[in-house]
Amino acid sequence: MLAYLDHAATSPPRPEAAEAMIPWLTDLFGNPSGSHGVARRARRAVEDARGSLAEILGADPGEVVFTGGGTESDLLAVRGVIEARRRSGRPPGVVVTSAIEHAALRAAAAGAGVPVREVPAGRDGLVDLEALAEALDPEVSVVSVMLVNNEVGTIQPLAAAADLVHRRAPDAVLHTDAVQALEWLDLASAAGCADLVSVSAHKWGGPQGVGALVVRDGVALAAVVAGGGQERERRGGTHNVAGIVGAAAAARAADSGRAVASVAVGARRDRLVAGLLASVPGASATVPTGTAIAPGFAHLCIEGVESEALLVLLDDAGVCASAGSACASGALHASHVLLAMGVPERQALGSLRLTLGPGTTDAEVDLALGAVPAAVTQLLRGSPDGPVPISTGSAPGAR
Repeated sequence: MLAYLDHAATSPPRPEAAEAMIPWLTDLFGNPSGSHGVARRARRAVEDARGSLAEILGADPGEVVFTGGGTESDLLAVRGVIEARRRSGRPPGVVVTSAIEHAALRAAAAGAGVPVREVPAGRDGLVDLEALAEALDPEVSVVSVMLVNNEVGTIQPLAAAADLVHRRAPDAVLHTDAVQALEWLDLASAAGCADLVSVSAHKWGGPQGVGALVVRDGVALAAVVAGGGQERERRGGTHNVAGIVGAAAAARAADSGRAVASVAVGARRDRLVAGLLASVPGASATVPTGTAIAPGFAHLCIEGVESEALLVLLDDAGVCASAGSACASGALHASHVLLAMGVPERQALGSLRLTLGPGTTDAEVDLALGAVPAAVTQLLRGSPDGPVPISTGSAPGAR
């Protein structure tokens, strides 16, 4: 049996997505930029998908820009705004981010060629709003605060951040990395206060390699990927028709089933966390009780255990888990998110992220409840078979 508890890295494809995609991978084809009938049919499919996704995201169809995933969406959001300002003759300004942003956003900010102000987070895994207020001034051009943290699952106070931005940095745009959010939150409401919203289909049961960026009307954005003028000249390149159609189909399924799934998944998550805290030596919940966390996230720190060694044993036992972001898995260093939260490094090195999805079963939770304590006990006592092999390579940076 396999317990797949790594949904935050990528979620299993929904049948609705596969069903929608198959015709576009077999009998149907066409470049949406063409003018003949076959091309027009592909263009209609892209625009229908755009309309569906726009409704779910609380945007107008013309505000949805299709991208290659969350990483590209983050890059386009930050660098696209900065470049648009440069082209218009305006100062590029300053970028403000939280210290717990995804690595993709941090890289986009660092490479934008402008000063970056990083706002700390609290021990609760939430951005420090007082520090955010202090970082804001009329020089700021872009502010980025993610909606759901990709490692610990904390739901950020985005509306409060938006209010601060509007009052203290009126010339700035607010971006939110909502890659982990659509499965669990109504983005039309939760992200409605943001000027730019990044999402990625494979986090809600759609295909990998497809994402979108909501660009609210009036936000100036320059293309980062230049090409044939697609996406209203905001993102060049031939459309991935099958992927876009599948992304929209999966988003509709996730949106319609969210309320029921959140309750069921949250209950399983709570049972999993309670059982592990009661049975795993040295385990502690990373996020304090009472903090708002997306239903699918369970995050623990285990004293005296190295994450990568633990993951090897869990994999052998049939449990798919991670130590944090999929982009950092395999790297033997403490998570920047946990360190920003004030988690001591010795604890952060023993982090374990177990993420559930709508398809997670009680049997999978039971398997993890047996496998994790056994693996931790083996590591603490020393393996009778010799040292546990530890990967020293870096995993692909998939978003």
